[in-house]
Amino acid sequence: MPDIPQWASQALAGVYDPCCREKGISVVEMGLVRSVEVDGGLARVELLLTTGWCPFAARVLTEVRERIEEQPGVERAEVEVVWDEPWTVERLSPRAARLLRFLPAPARVPDKDAFIRKEAR
Repeated sequence: MPDIPQWASQALAGVYDPCCREKGISVVEMGLVRSVEVDGGLARVELLLTTGWCPFAARVLTEVRERIEEQPGVERAEVEVVWDEPWTVERLSPRAARLLRFLPAPARVPDKDAFIRKEAR
C-alpha cells in the first residue's frame, strides 16, 4: 500500500472505483492512490488507473477531489492521473486481493491440480 496520510486514507475510504463498489473495495484498497500532499491549503493527489480505458475515471477523480476538499486545512484539491507508473495487482491491499481473487501467473503454480483443490475450498 502507498504511504498516504491517515486522514486522506480515511477520507477516501468511501470512494470506489465503480467496478469494485459491489465488493466494497475503495480506491485506497485498490492501490489507486499514489500520493497525497498538502502545501498551503492546496492538496495534490496522484492516482493510478487500472486501465487507461477506464470509462469511470472522470467520476472517480471528481469524487476524490470532493472528499479531499472536505478535509480540515484543505482549501482546494488537484487530482491527477499519473502515467509513469503502471497499476499492478501488487498494489492491492490484502483484503482487496482476497475479495478479487486474482490468479497467480501459471509459472508460479507448479502443481495446478493442488492449487485448484486448495482454492476450491
